[in-house]
Amino acid sequence: MEMKMEFNGIEYEVSYRRVRYARVELKTGKLFLVLPPGNDPQALLEKHKNWISKKKKFFEECRSDSAGKQISIRTEAEFRGLVLSLVSRFALELGVTVNKVSFRKMKTKWGACFPAKRNITFNSTVRYLPDRLLEYIVFHEVAHLWERNHNRRFWNLIAEKFNDYRGFKKELASYLFRIREHDAEGK
Repeated sequence: MEMKMEFNGIEYEVSYRRVRYARVELKTGKLFLVLPPGNDPQALLEKHKNWISKKKKFFEECRSDSAGKQISIRTEAEFRGLVLSLVSRFALELGVTVNKVSFRKMKTKWGACFPAKRNITFNSTVRYLPDRLLEYIVFHEVAHLWERNHNRRFWNLIAEKFNDYRGFKKELASYLFRIREHDAEGK
C-alpha cells in the first residue's frame, strides 16, 4: 500500500512492504519511505530530517543548474555503438571480460553491473549525456568488474581515469532533471 503525504513542505510517499528495516530514499528529488507494516513514518522522518533537508537542497540546486545544460543528441544506434566501443576499450584497459551489455530505461540509476555474470546494463537516457559523463558512466560500470564495491580501491581506480569525478554526482543529477524536461517536451 502506498500513501502520499507531506513533511516540512516536502511531499513524500510511504510504501509498506515486508522489509526488515525502515529506510528513507531521496532519489531524483522525490522522497520515499519504505516501512515494515505498522511502522510510524513520522518517527523515521524526524530521525532523518537533517539528512532529508540537506538532500532536498542538493536537488533544488541541481534542478536550478539543469536549465543551462545542453543535452547531446545521438541516435539509438550511435549511442549503442559508442557505449559498446567504450566498454571494449575500458575492459581491455582494466583486463576484465564483459559477457553482455544491455540497454533499458531505468528510474534511478545510470547503469548497473552484475559481476557474477559479467553483464552490464546501461540506462537508455545516458545517450543524452555529454561525452565526458557518458565515458565516466561506462568506465564506472566496467570498473565494477575489476572491483565490485565502492571502496577506496574502486574510487582510486576511478580517480586515475577521471580525477574530477567528485563533481560528477551533482552534474549527473542536474542532467537528469534536464533530460526529464526534454522527455516531457516530447523531443
